[in-house]
Amino acid sequence: MRLVIQRVSEASVTIGGSLFSAIGHGLLILVGVENGDTEDDAVWLANKTSCMRIFEDADGVMNRSVVDVEGELLAVSQFTLTASTKKGNRPSYIRAAGHDLAIPLYDRYCELLSQAAGRPVQKGVFGADMKVRLLNDGPVTIIIDSRLKE
Repeated sequence: MRLVIQRVSEASVTIGGSLFSAIGHGLLILVGVENGDTEDDAVWLANKTSCMRIFEDADGVMNRSVVDVEGELLAVSQFTLTASTKKGNRPSYIRAAGHDLAIPLYDRYCELLSQAAGRPVQKGVFGADMKVRLLNDGPVTIIIDSRLKE
């Protein structure tokens, strides 16, 4: 699984012209699920996300987690994070997990993140044409791949 975690002042998902979900200060997490990913990947990433110290403390040092700052969470599925760009100019999505694996793992990641952070996780709609807006705070953007955890 791959995540792009962005520290935001605000973020939202609009579907079909209607606001679907929105958060204030916190994290926008884009989630990509690859073939071969397991619940262990979701567990590791949920714990990593909730504990990642990317919010500033009183001294201006990134030393606090989303839990510490009582930040909000928005997780959006994004299969394009699995793209391979090795050959040519057209990305290949052959590594992207199908719906039968990707949906349950995305949902499980959100559930585990909610438990680890002690707050609800706002979501997008898997497979929908979503408009995602964000105001990146910093900017702070972190990329995590569960296959690189060891």
